[in-house]
Amino acid sequence: MTALELAADLARRGQPFVLATVVWRRGPSSGRQGAKAIILPDGTVRGWLAGACAEPTVIREAQRAIADGRPRLLFLGPAGELDGVLRDGVGTVPMACESEGALEVYLDPTLPPPHVIAIGRSPAATTVAALARALGWRATIVDDEGGADFPPDVEIATALDLPALGVDSDTAIVVATQGHNDEAALHAALETDAGYVGLVASQKRARAVLDYLRDRGEDDAALARIHAPAGVDLGRVEPGEIGVAILAEVVASKAAGALGPPARPVPLLEEATDPVCGMTVDVARTRYRADHAGRAFLFCGAGCQRQFEADPAKYLT
Repeated sequence: MTALELAADLARRGQPFVLATVVWRRGPSSGRQGAKAIILPDGTVRGWLAGACAEPTVIREAQRAIADGRPRLLFLGPAGELDGVLRDGVGTVPMACESEGALEVYLDPTLPPPHVIAIGRSPAATTVAALARALGWRATIVDDEGGADFPPDVEIATALDLPALGVDSDTAIVVATQGHNDEAALHAALETDAGYVGLVASQKRARAVLDYLRDRGEDDAALARIHAPAGVDLGRVEPGEIGVAILAEVVASKAAGALGPPARPVPLLEEATDPVCGMTVDVARTRYRADHAGRAFLFCGAGCQRQFEADPAKYLT
């Protein structure tokens, strides 16, 4: 499976990853211009980019790209060249190993798209789901009655089991049951970390539902999460068009930062510093080690290990 095929598969399954591409190289370097690799959140690399000196830094920066969702361009080369490549948007990483080559690597993170869950079989639910799919988002309709005709590419769930649907802060839940167990659906939604919770109802019906939930123990902070009635005010519209108003409000919530991907902390990989060249070394991956004076030293490659073993005192200072 090529890197692009793997990227497509991961995207289909909603898994975060970084597509790393060598956009420029200068030999001698093991990297090849156009080479691609997939880097997963745990630091796993599928494919080949560069040698032992460059890889730990690329992995660490890829993990940061997954955490903040921003792409970045890295220049990896001799320390003496860094000033000459400084420009906006480019991160520089000194490489002081035997090779005098250099690389530029572009890291492009792909994060799962927002997920819209519409509960109910009403026209509003169908429209919301169809529009979400048109935006490239994931869309699920929860229909515990079954038998309805729903838009293509929309996932169908037959039970109100929101944890099983993977609800997180990047999920919008729209209760469009139109009076059929609205209260139970909203209670289930408030038990999750959904970034948006909306109720399709009239003003009068919305007040009645919120009062019922308050009487049953929901506090005001929880009830304040509910957009009721859901959707921006488009005036008098048809039932199916209500879905347009609702998705507009969901998009506005996303733009305001209320609906966003969950925080993805950078995994704490155990790292060491090569005492010869100063490069970052992945403790779990490196094969180059030396013991001296009761301490273990790790190296990015065989050349640094040989230099250290020839004169340890030179590098211990």
